[in-house]
Amino acid sequence: MLRYTLSRWGAMMLTMFIIMSLSFWIIRLMPQSIFENPEVAPEIQKLLEAEMHLDKPMWVQYYYFIRDIITERDFGASVKLRPGMDVFKVIATRIKPSMVLNFFSLLLSIPAGIILGTIAALQRNKWADNLISFLVVIFISVPSFVFGAVLQYTFTFRFPIFPTLYDATATSFGEMLHSLTLPIIALALGPAATIARYLRGELIETLSSEFLLLARTKGLTRTQAVVRHAFRNSLVPIANTIIPMITGIMGGSLVIERIFAVPGMGGQLVESIVVGDHFLTVALLMFYSAISLITIFIVDISYGLIDPRIRVGGGK
Repeated sequence: MLRYTLSRWGAMMLTMFIIMSLSFWIIRLMPQSIFENPEVAPEIQKLLEAEMHLDKPMWVQYYYFIRDIITERDFGASVKLRPGMDVFKVIATRIKPSMVLNFFSLLLSIPAGIILGTIAALQRNKWADNLISFLVVIFISVPSFVFGAVLQYTFTFRFPIFPTLYDATATSFGEMLHSLTLPIIALALGPAATIARYLRGELIETLSSEFLLLARTKGLTRTQAVVRHAFRNSLVPIANTIIPMITGIMGGSLVIERIFAVPGMGGQLVESIVVGDHFLTVALLMFYSAISLITIFIVDISYGLIDPRIRVGGGK
């Protein structure tokens, strides 16, 4: 298991380095200059570019970029949105609402999807299965920002239960969570439907398998057979849906944050790209990539815990 874990970790770090390098080159090749400002004298702009090695060829800029990260753990400073502030300090000022939004969306979607998928599989071809299958099609087909607008209209205008926009003055965690309830639900509907659809199909196939029939003949009840055997065999393919699900939640939060005026990293990423704050853009892209890669790493390790065949194969 240790060798399998180390191999997955090495692959993750290599992928992170490739993404970091690609992000650097793509962002730096954009036509907009970092110091493009008509209010600043050209002489001053040249001095700033020389200080940050921007007057040198691209491969030299890349060398300094990698060198500063390795030797000083310095990813640069924001130039336009928060002039002079370290990029990760800028991210730290916007990370809390984004992480609460994404984390609780994931926390809500996983158990909801498992419960709905299990009910649909156990009640196959009955009214509960038909209703859940209909809702799954709706939730997967409709974008999250549409649900956000519908929830906003229903629960803030027709029935004023939640605030229309995010309360930036919220001091406690409870107040923050209350103002984020609608965007959390809007982001969780699609992933919950995806889990329910996959789990229903896997459970139906597992429930009709020979080994589960053998478990029933040995005296296990249907519930015991499902919990002890069917779930474990259905979790391996289900775990693979978590990766695109998390990236989908993070991608959807870019729009949801705009709709509900959440001062998170999604809006910060859009703003940094628009104004040409290259250092901040690269840092934000790396942050999102790191979350996705860590998720892949956790899912890979969970494969080994769920299915011993994967763990033994990784060791070899």
